[in-house]
Parts: sequence; structure tokens; C-alpha cells
Amino acid sequence: MVIYNVTTHVEPSIEDAWVEWMREIHLPEMLATKKFKSAKIFKVVNEQDKGGTSYAVQYHCISQEILKQYIENEAQLLRKAGEEKFGNRILFFRTELQLIEEQS
Repeated sequence: MVIYNVTTHVEPSIEDAWVEWMREIHLPEMLATKKFKSAKIFKVVNEQDKGGTSYAVQYHCISQEILKQYIENEAQLLRKAGEEKFGNRILFFRTELQLIEEQS
């Protein structure tokens, strides 16, 4: 499994609107691509900067190849919607994580 992790720092003035947009619009659009099995939103609780709140969103993908297809064919359009809506009031970076082992 591959996790496409997007960490976003959100200004306080738009935090509620951003979370609502993620829940109601962006995550459903991401899942509608059929490239991801599931998505989870996490609030970062150990941040040092008090100028906003950070969130980590994990999109679970079956393979690196499917994630590559998403990045090449759909990512730019879906990113653009958030950039147009929130502008420079959000800052984000992406990481790709590969599951090595899971224990319970």
C-alpha cells in the first residue's frame, strides 16, 4: 500500500471553511477518481507555530503505479480548486509513503 500524504498549514481565519470544504468537496472528489481506497484527515497536535493549524490528509492507494497515474492525469485539476478558493492562506507539501510493515 502507498499513502499519499498532504500536510496543509491553514490560517485561523479560514480553518472552519477549509475543513468543511475538505469533508464535503475535496475528499469526495479525490475518492471519485477511483485511485484511492480511503482518505483520513488528521489534525497535527504537536505543532510549534501558533499562526495557524496544520492538518495531514492521508489518501490510501493500492500501488505506486496508480498513484503515478493520479499525479500525471488528475492532480493538477484537483489542486487548482483549493488554490483558487483559499489562495495563499494555505501552505502545503506532499509526501509519498510506502507501507513496509503493519503490526497489531
